[in-house]
Amino acid sequence: MFIPEDSIGHSILISSATGMLQKFYFAFSRHFASLGYTVLTFDYFGIGGSGGSPEELRENATNLIEWGSNDQAGALRYLKDVAPESQITVVTHSIGGQICGFNPEHPSIDRIIMVACQNSYWKNFEGGHRFKMWAFWNLMIPWGTSLFGYFPAKPLGLFENLPKQMALQWRRWGTHPNYLMGFRDASYLFDDLKMPILSLSFPADPLAPPLTVDWLARQYRSAPVRRIHYTDEGDKPGHFGYFRPPFKDTLWKYTHHWIQTDEWK
Repeated sequence: MFIPEDSIGHSILISSATGMLQKFYFAFSRHFASLGYTVLTFDYFGIGGSGGSPEELRENATNLIEWGSNDQAGALRYLKDVAPESQITVVTHSIGGQICGFNPEHPSIDRIIMVACQNSYWKNFEGGHRFKMWAFWNLMIPWGTSLFGYFPAKPLGLFENLPKQMALQWRRWGTHPNYLMGFRDASYLFDDLKMPILSLSFPADPLAPPLTVDWLARQYRSAPVRRIHYTDEGDKPGHFGYFRPPFKDTLWKYTHHWIQTDEWK
């Protein structure tokens, strides 16, 4: 947790991308703490210090819905306890924006920022990346989880290793034309979220092309969504750049302004 010297009455919860350690978001967090925000990062169950060893992963039966209903929700409750008077913005990255729709603590959220949050159905991608997504869902995850008892993403040079059931559920989503919405049940709370949402996409992001980000934004049907495809800096941000210090004077500045005023830039 990052505690400001002089609080401005706002908190930020960062809900990370799949397999990304919370430390990736520390520079972003320190910057916003310097502006007066209380900032909380966390690892999903099965990632990093939250049970990420091979031995622990083989015993881990968590799934993506639980990453939203348990992990993201629990972090939100903790942040609300620490700073009960603060407004809360949830800054989400990739899968983090998808699992907001499973979070029963959503009434505590004042606004959401979705950074490259998308639908990852493989046919939504083009060129060589379409084949890569097909192979990821249909070859790498089934074979990897079968051989290891978890998905060995780290040795493959992708990201942190993943729990088996979480990875297999993600695979089911990624091979369904309607992605996660193809499995809708009572745990889906997407229509209940009514806070302002800012949804961002970027050029040269092979993991979150604009049409896939558009799709996810449309699933939050009750929320006022501001959808921005950010092109001011060409191909630089990509899928991960938003959270890196070179964008402190642009994307981070615009984010602070949106949180405070509901206006971009």
